[in-house]
Amino acid sequence: KVVFLQDVPNVARAGEIKEVAAGYGRNFLIPQKLALLATPEAISQAETRDKKIEEVRLNAELIELARQLEGKEVSLKAHAGAKDRLYGSITSADIASELNNATGLIIDKRKIELDEPIRQLGSYEVAIRLAKDIIPKVRLTVTEEEKPPKKEKKPLKKEETTPKKEKKPPKKKETALKKESAPKKEKKPAKKAEKPAKKKETTTKEEAKATKKAKTPKKEETT
Repeated sequence: KVVFLQDVPNVARAGEIKEVAAGYGRNFLIPQKLALLATPEAISQAETRDKKIEEVRLNAELIELARQLEGKEVSLKAHAGAKDRLYGSITSADIASELNNATGLIIDKRKIELDEPIRQLGSYEVAIRLAKDIIPKVRLTVTEEEKPPKKEKKPLKKEETTPKKEKKPPKKKETALKKESAPKKEKKPAKKAEKPAKKKETTTKEEAKATKKAKTPKKEETT
């Protein structure tokens, strides 16, 4: 078992502890200072070396991130009232979210140094402590959010305000249809039409009486 000090293609990476063939280790890896026997001391040294390598790698990544953030300008909008005072406030979480959207980078809100939430419109310089000695600064501008225009209420048309009145005519038509469908009410006018015929019969009787009276004087002439 050996501890690799350097990367060996297709075998192992630096810092790895791995079993290898005895002849391969003794005749090639150890003489070429590519690996050491995996003694407790060598393993401890390898772990310390791994930590240093990891720290260097992370530090390089943070330096590159700081380079991308340094001088970056971001803006946030908020509702404001008198004297440019915000109704709410801008927090480190708001700034981190906007930075993530603007840059595509993942910024932890705990890395943003903000003494207190921002409560007024204006420009601010915000520091981001990525590491002890890596502190890029960004420019934050807080502007007032535009108020939506007021919508004018249009007067409703009479037809729209009184929709119930439009529904009444169909009801009258239905009642008219019911009256037409009732058979009893249609027969009543026929009975009234028969009564004038009786009056005509009575008038003919009176005419007959008048003719009789006209005939009676002829009897007196004979006497």
